Amino acid sequence: MKLYAIETGCFKLDGGAMFGVVPKAIWKKLNPPDELNLCTWAMRCLLVEDGKRLVLVDTGIGNKQDDKFFSHYHLHGPDSLQGSLEKLGFTANDITDVLLTHLHFDHCGGAIMRKGEALSPAFPNATYHSHERHWQWATHPNAREKASFLKDNIEPIRNSGQLNFISTSDEKSILKPFGTGIVEGLDCLLAGGHTEAMMLPVIKYKGRTIVYMADLLPSTAHIPLPYVMAYDMFPLTTLEEKAAFFKEAIDNDYVLFFEHDPLHACCTLQLTEKGVRVKETFPLTAL
Repeated sequence: MKLYAIETGCFKLDGGAMFGVVPKAIWKKLNPPDELNLCTWAMRCLLVEDGKRLVLVDTGIGNKQDDKFFSHYHLHGPDSLQGSLEKLGFTANDITDVLLTHLHFDHCGGAIMRKGEALSPAFPNATYHSHERHWQWATHPNAREKASFLKDNIEPIRNSGQLNFISTSDEKSILKPFGTGIVEGLDCLLAGGHTEAMMLPVIKYKGRTIVYMADLLPSTAHIPLPYVMAYDMFPLTTLEEKAAFFKEAIDNDYVLFFEHDPLHACCTLQLTEKGVRVKETFPLTAL
């Protein structure tokens, strides 16, 4: 098995929304905002190469929305999903599986492309994997979260015939990995604080356990327990999930892989007098 970090570019989100109840006087030192109070965040995906299977975890924001949409998010940086794949010698046609942690636009937008007025899967030979309970949540959204679930990202997957549902019976399985059936050594944990049934891939790699954090822990700046995004649907659930996950991560020396951290792809954790904090940061290639 080989793992590759796939950089798809950066975007900006409101710092207050990203740090919730944490005062700006504190969080601005962790991710300095611009004059509009916007902070830069990565959209870092993960590519898993295993035998004949090439599995892409999340797809970034994509490029098919209109200028008005993108004006809110200030996309920038030299990287793109297609460009990062090409640097590794891969094309969209090579991807056999796309595992979507959840269906917020910055995680699944690149899964669909636009040709004229037509929308179709960006990865024509891939099976798209989504959690069944999350899919139902995303396609019948509440008013607060509705703006994050775009029909242009979701309906074309359903209509393509390439959709596969992953389902679990346990409502709280954050510490109970379940198999995906995609490749051996690729399991998932389930989290429900940010949104319903978000999947966190767990990968055994070179003797280590790597956890793709998605939006349970967007960045190293969100490691202190109270640092919970205002975007989370159930922030107290996020607190519980973070605390439980941290114990497992420290006890088993997990490697955390960050989707949104603008500086650090990976870190390990340690328990300090101030609580759980970063032990060390490093690129995925350091493993």
